[in-house]
Amino acid sequence: MPRIALATYDPGTEPGADRDLPVLVAALRDAGAQAVAVPWDDPAADWGAFDLVVIRSTWDYTWRAAEFAAWVERCGTLTRLANPPRVVRWNTDKRYLGDLAAAGVPTVPTRYLAPGEPADFPGDRDYVVKPTTGAGARYAARYTPAEHATAVRQLERMHAEGLTAMVQPYVRSIDSAGERALQFFGGRFLHASRKGAVLAPGTAYDADKVAHPDLAPWTPAPAELAVAERALAAVPGDPELLYARVDLVTGEDGQPRVMELELVEPNLFLFLHPGSVAGVVEAVLRAAGRRPRPAAAVPR
Repeated sequence: MPRIALATYDPGTEPGADRDLPVLVAALRDAGAQAVAVPWDDPAADWGAFDLVVIRSTWDYTWRAAEFAAWVERCGTLTRLANPPRVVRWNTDKRYLGDLAAAGVPTVPTRYLAPGEPADFPGDRDYVVKPTTGAGARYAARYTPAEHATAVRQLERMHAEGLTAMVQPYVRSIDSAGERALQFFGGRFLHASRKGAVLAPGTAYDADKVAHPDLAPWTPAPAELAVAERALAAVPGDPELLYARVDLVTGEDGQPRVMELELVEPNLFLFLHPGSVAGVVEAVLRAAGRRPRPAAAVPR
């Protein structure tokens, strides 16, 4: 039986936030695998004892980026890690959007302000400031040109913590059309979801935010699938990706643009798409070097 670890975070005394994790562990076990969820920072974990380690919900890593990066490298030398360490290194810093844009992928225009660089914000439109390393809208806020002083204070706080800021125009279509998340698994399109706007006007950058408001299933248009596939094809080194999520918005030209490409620990939203569980299990077992055992015959 293949031995598979699903790397997650330690929620402590709080309930775990990954609703899909117990479902996926159970489904892998039912398919014949020895599957277990393990916090990525568990000092007792023997990662080399697994045939495959799948990064699933390591959702506290952005507060401990250096420690997480070291774990990724170490784990990648002990066993097969999905996604591969070089992909994780590239994708944990959102400056990858510049690489995608350079490759001709339609993206949301983005500028970067590293520590020591002065504030340089748009004076003619709403805009978003957020860190290049972050998740769940952490340290992200939406501003109008009249809120320049507040945005500067956010930038100063981020720079004091050693964070590089990214500045993007606020894509107004998000307020009406939302963001679309296209999920791929095992090299195939799996399902898509739509969520509403995360950044409400006037919400402080350090306030807690609902990461996926008004989440609902979505049927992607051919143009959305095409842009998502272009983004995946532009990942440097043409790596084998077990999973990927491409978050899209509609640009001012009416065409889809990449907001983010999630290759580290994207929420799978299996609770919204229960029919996708079987496809995920098959892809994970294939990545572990085994095929799922045949389903038992149904008595007639």
